[in-house]
Amino acid sequence: MQYKSTRNSKLRLEASQVIAQGISSEGGLFVPESLPNVKSDLQRLAKLNYQGLAKEIFRLFLTDFTEEQIDHCVQSAYAPEKFGGEPVRLISLTESVGRKHILELWHGPTCAFKDMALQILPYFLTVSVSKTAPDKETVILVATSGDTGKAALEGFRDVPGTRVMVFYPQDGVSPMQKRQMSTQEGGNVGVCAIEGNFDDAQTAVKKIFTDSSIKEVLAEHGFMFSSANSINWGRLLPQIVYYFYAYFKLCKGNELAIGEPMNVDVPTGNFGNILAAYYAREMGLPIKKLICASNANKVLTDFINTGIYDRRREFYTTSSPSMDILISSNLERLLYAISGEDSATLSGWMEQLSDQGHYDVGDTVRSKVREIFFGGFCDDTATARTINNTWKNDRYLVDTHTAVALDVYRQYVESEGDGSTPTVIASTASPYKFVGSVLGALEPLGDGDEFENISRLESLTGTTAPLQLKTLRDKPVRFNTSIENSQAARYVLKSLGIGE
Repeated sequence: MQYKSTRNSKLRLEASQVIAQGISSEGGLFVPESLPNVKSDLQRLAKLNYQGLAKEIFRLFLTDFTEEQIDHCVQSAYAPEKFGGEPVRLISLTESVGRKHILELWHGPTCAFKDMALQILPYFLTVSVSKTAPDKETVILVATSGDTGKAALEGFRDVPGTRVMVFYPQDGVSPMQKRQMSTQEGGNVGVCAIEGNFDDAQTAVKKIFTDSSIKEVLAEHGFMFSSANSINWGRLLPQIVYYFYAYFKLCKGNELAIGEPMNVDVPTGNFGNILAAYYAREMGLPIKKLICASNANKVLTDFINTGIYDRRREFYTTSSPSMDILISSNLERLLYAISGEDSATLSGWMEQLSDQGHYDVGDTVRSKVREIFFGGFCDDTATARTINNTWKNDRYLVDTHTAVALDVYRQYVESEGDGSTPTVIASTASPYKFVGSVLGALEPLGDGDEFENISRLESLTGTTAPLQLKTLRDKPVRFNTSIENSQAARYVLKSLGIGE
């Protein structure tokens, strides 16, 4: 298996090269030259546990890794003690519309779905760098809307041969997410706030990645850049696994027979998590519809429905901040595939987005997108109502992002009349990561801080907050720097001791 760039189809690199590099030199994203089809192998794969399934899928894509290296990566990342058992859980909700099954992806160290990929990416990267640049120290740059940052910091904490630097929007993450990042332990980590929104942070990081002069300076001092954002194929690949696992769990629970379809519903910002489901579908997993759920920043909803991507709009700071994004990087990978891998056309769209703020993919591509995807959005009022209704009707507590997905699923059933297809809804974070919004949806908020709200929510619902969140109260704040996005490159070089 080799990889090419969305903006250079002639390029061919090994898996270790694309994971170590993160993003292509011309700004494109790496994609497999072809997707393996496992449709005829579903019966065998269904018998495997999570770790076994991950190994089988990874070996199809990481063909320059040895079996021993893949086994080490999987066993180290998905050890039961890190996730309290199997890494994901599937919970059925039976008291309201449709056949809903919540895929809990947040039982890892940072209580968010990003752990599913960022616990294994450091192992992928260590193997990759040992093959491609054994004499270099890797600098991991991350732009985060909240969850990726903490998961990357935790995943790469004190990993030999790496430094990790995280940039987050100053006022665009929840208080708990900010607390998680600002108190991060480890000798090789750094955290910095950007005065702006997530798109500003993401743009700053991408500019650093594609600046040849900065890369030359790093190389002179023994460093190389890589990414832990979902632009890195090593971030996206692990997410494919849990959609297969969820499907097989439905089959084992007699919700489906192998070969029958399910739907997948994902709360979406940067389009990585739902893109992994698309790749699983293209590999032969029976997925009928991919339901793309947005919050008030509904650029993806509008794109799916019109074929026009337009970031020239008001930006909203919402109760589901991990989705507060107007430039969804991974959509580029989908458009590359659906447009027939036309790098020239794709590059033109991305140039238009950068220069003019919008592009139109035309009727043919729009029709292909609409055939596979349903797009809907949910504002903060509907988000709070969904949290409240889900607790009252199902006695199940959800965070703000999962609530967005649940409300858009309701919209899908009402619009398409498809309440009979079992639907897996990705639950991307513990409700306690957004405790103020969740508690406020159930009863009036008082003047308490995040930790007092945790205690109130526990008492009100009889649920238990993750210990790793409760103990943040006593951890000292290590990082409180805030800069303009234009200063990001200078900050990186200074942090590495090679700039003023």
